[in-house]
Amino acid sequence: MEQLPSSQPSGWLVQHSQYIKPGGSVLDLASGAGRNAVWLSEQGFKVAAVDRDVSALQELGLKAPTVDTLVADLEQGAWPYAGSQFDAIVVCRYLHRPLLPVLATGLTNGGVLIYETFMQGHEHYGRPTNKNFLLKSNELLNIFKPLLKIISYEEGLLQLPPHPAILQRIVGLKITA
Repeated sequence: MEQLPSSQPSGWLVQHSQYIKPGGSVLDLASGAGRNAVWLSEQGFKVAAVDRDVSALQELGLKAPTVDTLVADLEQGAWPYAGSQFDAIVVCRYLHRPLLPVLATGLTNGGVLIYETFMQGHEHYGRPTNKNFLLKSNELLNIFKPLLKIISYEEGLLQLPPHPAILQRIVGLKITA
């Protein structure tokens, strides 16, 4: 699995952050210690971060006290943000397929989904190796194309420090009539 310094945000997020409404609300899903949440907060966004790891969220709270943290197991129980909408949802290196359609409904009109995670083939480079945690080719595109206006999509081998990774990445806007 990609090991980045906790202070370095996802390059995919940084590259596409201009699609997030200035000062908007952002949900960092499965945030861990919050490398993305911290960066987003520093950019002036109102950030909520959710993860099941209490100690990671405590670490995040020390680095970025303005980030609203929530301890929740996203794979058990109800969606903790039912009825809430965000100007952006960011997911980096996490996959729980039942949540994918929920993410589109969690966006405001004009809200953006910025998502990246591992796909099949990555098992040759490191964790995860379980196919249940690896996307199939075009899987994010097939799920989100009917729900969002796709701004950017890519998949394949990327040379990320400290080693290569096979990723699938998508950016989509929620546009309602």
